[in-house]
Amino acid sequence: MKLRGEVSVLLTTDRAIRRLNRQFRGKDKATDVLSFPALSPVPKGEGPGAPGIAGDLAISIPTARKQATILGHALSIEIKVLMLHGMLHLAGYDHETDDGEMARREEKLRAKLRLPHGLIERSVSA
Repeated sequence: MKLRGEVSVLLTTDRAIRRLNRQFRGKDKATDVLSFPALSPVPKGEGPGAPGIAGDLAISIPTARKQATILGHALSIEIKVLMLHGMLHLAGYDHETDDGEMARREEKLRAKLRLPHGLIERSVSA
């Protein structure tokens, strides 16, 4: 699966991400990252092959900061981990239903980017 197009990233609060999680997923709790794929490719620019909009991510900075502290790395590293995870969701991966396909892809990309354990590995080891 490939991700094509622009991705907007909202860095927000626990309160705001909780509201988004409740509204779009029916879960009344804060979370670290939410992904919102574009409903249909939105063209941008001129001519064939011009990148469109791939979707949006929302990341809770307070939650990311807590996770970074617990895991012993910088907030900036945690944001990168969350962005990678969210972008894989935008590309169509779903770790809840894909028999490990997303986890394998995330692991390969994290190694290339020299990032620590991702969200899927964390939840498996918890």
